[in-house]
Amino acid sequence: MSKTSSGGMDRIDLMRTFIRIKESGSLSAAAQQMQTSQPTVSRRLQTLERLLGAKLILRTTHAMKLTDDGERCYRHAKLLVERWNALEDELHGAEDEPEGTLRVRAPHAFGQDQLIAPLTAYLQRYNNMSVDWMLNDRTPDFIAEHIDCMIQVGEITDPSMVAVLLAEVPRIVVASPALLARFPAIREIDDLACFPWVALSTFYRNEITLRHEKDDRQYRFEIKPKMSTDSLYAACKAVENGLGLALVSSWLVNEAIKEDRLVPILPQWRATPLPVYLVYPYASYYPTRLLRFLELIRKVMPELSGTQPPGL
Repeated sequence: MSKTSSGGMDRIDLMRTFIRIKESGSLSAAAQQMQTSQPTVSRRLQTLERLLGAKLILRTTHAMKLTDDGERCYRHAKLLVERWNALEDELHGAEDEPEGTLRVRAPHAFGQDQLIAPLTAYLQRYNNMSVDWMLNDRTPDFIAEHIDCMIQVGEITDPSMVAVLLAEVPRIVVASPALLARFPAIREIDDLACFPWVALSTFYRNEITLRHEKDDRQYRFEIKPKMSTDSLYAACKAVENGLGLALVSSWLVNEAIKEDRLVPILPQWRATPLPVYLVYPYASYYPTRLLRFLELIRKVMPELSGTQPPGL
């Protein structure tokens, strides 16, 4: 097919545009993601429909729906584009030297602290790579937001995702010296229920479960938090200011403990470590930039300060 007959684009690019329209939900969203204009996206759609001799999308003022032909076209287009990308990577030698932009979602605290070292190593190793490093604790819409992968701390709830277990994060109970000075000394695990608490709402709100590291005894008790937050940094700062006890990731408080700003409470009692996963959608083809990032982070994650290999 000549460039003239396709409006200046080849079939692969037209299918890429159609895929983006379907996955983003609208022509305007597709245009924004592709950094072009809505009329341009509309012309590409019309060209593809003309080439195939079929109506692919039904549009009204407020909605967009794929026709039956559009659904069939989308399934075939995804497979064809994935195979084309794999061919390009193979012919260009990209299996050895990735290039392009990797879009990664990571938790706020972990993503701006512990993960910067492996991210830097990845970028220094591959000169033709760049990374969009987006810090957000919510699970993204991988397709609509064009996310390659996500680093998640905590259990996986979506079975449709590929989840690679990288490491675990130990958690301990801490308090400030100022808080401890206002209450009777903590001698037994039962004493913890009498203290004010700061809750990390992402992982616990009204109940704490701790396990003894030597004899595997388990102790569960209810709490009434003085403060609940989804920010690990905010929780730690509130604890340092004497608001209450908190159960937090040990890596974040190691320095504060060394500087006597925080005190570990009954250190033989710990919560179940939090798993750290690399998560990405199932696909028949994965870009080299993602595979190389997975290789690197699987190696370095258990070696980071404050993490441990799974199952320890």
